[in-house]
Amino acid sequence: MSKPGPLNLITDVEGITVGNAENATALTGTTVLLTGTRAIGGCDVRGGAPGSRETESLRPEGLGTGVDAITLSGGSVYGLDAASGALAWLASRKIGFRLPQSDIALPIVPGAILFDIANGGDKNWGYEPPYRRLAEEACERAGKQFALGNAGAGYGAVAGAYKGGLGSASAVTEDSYTIGALAAVNAFGSPVIPGTSALWAWTFEQNGELGRQKPPRPSEIAMDFPDDIKRPPQPAANTAIAIVATDAALTPSQARRVAVMAHDGFARSLRPVHTPVDGDIVFAVSTGAKPLADPWQFTVGRIGSIAADCLARAVARGVFEAEPLGRFQSYRAAHAAGFEQRR
Repeated sequence: MSKPGPLNLITDVEGITVGNAENATALTGTTVLLTGTRAIGGCDVRGGAPGSRETESLRPEGLGTGVDAITLSGGSVYGLDAASGALAWLASRKIGFRLPQSDIALPIVPGAILFDIANGGDKNWGYEPPYRRLAEEACERAGKQFALGNAGAGYGAVAGAYKGGLGSASAVTEDSYTIGALAAVNAFGSPVIPGTSALWAWTFEQNGELGRQKPPRPSEIAMDFPDDIKRPPQPAANTAIAIVATDAALTPSQARRVAVMAHDGFARSLRPVHTPVDGDIVFAVSTGAKPLADPWQFTVGRIGSIAADCLARAVARGVFEAEPLGRFQSYRAAHAAGFEQRR
């Protein structure tokens, strides 16, 4: 059995810190995860319209230099510049990959973006988009505690017909492995079971983190293509991007396997998922503090399974914690009557 860590955030993994920064005029933002020390990374891409940076460097057959930070950002293609801001911040502190007998730090900063360009914010930022600066601010603010909902990369996100957001969750196993997830939810699919006010991830709720969800009655559920998807379904306009982290000592190949398994967290919390118009990406990070118990195959599989559950909870928390923004209603406002019945 596992239970949430003390913060119920990805930062329950020792060494991990997270920072957010937002631009309220543009209705966008950036989130940066700092690994503390060099960490092993992995990645798996499932959506049909991804936007990313440095994912090839995480391939298990590559050099395996590790990662120093990962950025999740709004801004579509402009948001890829967030990784440059985090890279500059790290390099100024001499953090990064080092060549022998060289004083130059080469930070490895993979990143992924979501599409929040059409959310009503003023994107007339001129020659220089704000994402490099936002990432630098996020690095400065990075810590163990950070905001959820309308924060960081989730600030301008929309999940189906609801305001999306930034979510996080964690789990600690009986044998002391810590696993956490961080998600920015801007999906085409809906987080809500059709015909009900329950989130798809209701069954994974821990300690009231989703408002103490009431199980939906079978008679309520409309098992059809949901009506509250994002409309119109524009190509490249939707993404759920996430990071899962653990203190278990993983190889690059094992980290990628955890990322592959963690994608099931999207399927447990959003429907439909991995569509041609989504850019779903999951990064995996291993800080390596705790050796794998034998047989390692079983331990990696268990960590991947728990990571998927954590990711489902993180997605749901991102939507649950989001507040209305502009023309976008929040999940809690849309289903307020249902919540009153639950309390």
